Amino acid sequence: MIFVIGIGEDGLAGLTESAKAKIAAADILLGGQRHLNFVADFSGERMNWSDGIDATLDRLESHLKQNIVVLASGDPLYFGVAKNVIERFGLDAVQVLPVPGSVSLACAAMGWSQPDVQVVTVHGRSLHGLNLFLTPGVRLVVLCQDGDTPARAAALLTAKGFGQSRICVLEHLGGPKENRRQGRASDWSPARTADLCTLAIELRADENALSYSRLAGLPDDAFDHDGQLTKRTTRAVTLSSLAPKPGEMLWDFGGGAGSISIEWMRTHPSCKAITVERDRVRAARIIGNADHLGVPKLAVKISENLEALNTFSGSPDAIFIGGGLNLELVEAAWARLKPGGRFVANAVTDKTRDLLKTIQSKYGGELFTMSIVNKLPITQILMEKKK
Repeated sequence: MIFVIGIGEDGLAGLTESAKAKIAAADILLGGQRHLNFVADFSGERMNWSDGIDATLDRLESHLKQNIVVLASGDPLYFGVAKNVIERFGLDAVQVLPVPGSVSLACAAMGWSQPDVQVVTVHGRSLHGLNLFLTPGVRLVVLCQDGDTPARAAALLTAKGFGQSRICVLEHLGGPKENRRQGRASDWSPARTADLCTLAIELRADENALSYSRLAGLPDDAFDHDGQLTKRTTRAVTLSSLAPKPGEMLWDFGGGAGSISIEWMRTHPSCKAITVERDRVRAARIIGNADHLGVPKLAVKISENLEALNTFSGSPDAIFIGGGLNLELVEAAWARLKPGGRFVANAVTDKTRDLLKTIQSKYGGELFTMSIVNKLPITQILMEKKK
């Protein structure tokens, strides 16, 4: 049995007698060096994560008949290593013993109700992920990468027009060195804080704040573009047709400014997308737009559409073709789409409209035209693959 035991800054003193007994009886004690240091008196084998999570779990494979304890921060299943351990060895082989983690301790320190806060982790992730949650009045609990995160977050907030936001840095929560520093984002000192810290942020907007709805159809000027952009109204209809659901994957061909993929991913943090764009300048612009709008995990492939498709693994839940539409691409993409998946393509020229009619005659689906005052009509096809 593998016991994944959460441990706080108060060390062994904060553990139950049962958890302490499991540590004492362990043959192997695995954890980060900070966690291992809490257990000075241990005669078994110590292991750390210095070789990386996967390689370290590989090493554990040959020790599964022994008593193994994995030490982790707070609640090991909340952005913690317990997920990796369970995925590798199965739930029957693992028992998790949590203690209060950074989020619950931070909310207790701030007097905030946990269901009313938005938790964001930037530990091992891009700070630009904060941009997705910039809404006046929202309370954020941010799990930090290190002691530079507070100053970087304050600079980001100020640049986005949220310089009036109140920031509280909670250092070494739950331990003897617990400390807090607080102030306004625009006045924040660049000085480094303790590496072990959590940010509590109460968002307050300036007059020039950039704050966007999570619903489809962002203003066109929310994106940096050179004119190759699915415009706001058409984009809203297109996202409605693509119908993103949590955890789903979109393949987006002819990325342009990346607007379809970006808005797809903004609907839910678990949504994923790959956008294909052959022009390197536009591809760089897509990356910038994704950062700006809070979805830095958007994957950008610089390639021709069909060449990119042939390198992709798996099957997507939805496919959008916004540029480079041709029958060969449609046939290849349709073959890769999951059963129950949605296929959407837009056309603005007579040639591509005729192509959509050909596609409909072969695959079925709904074909309609959007007419917008002072704009060229847009024809769209929506096809759903039978399960």
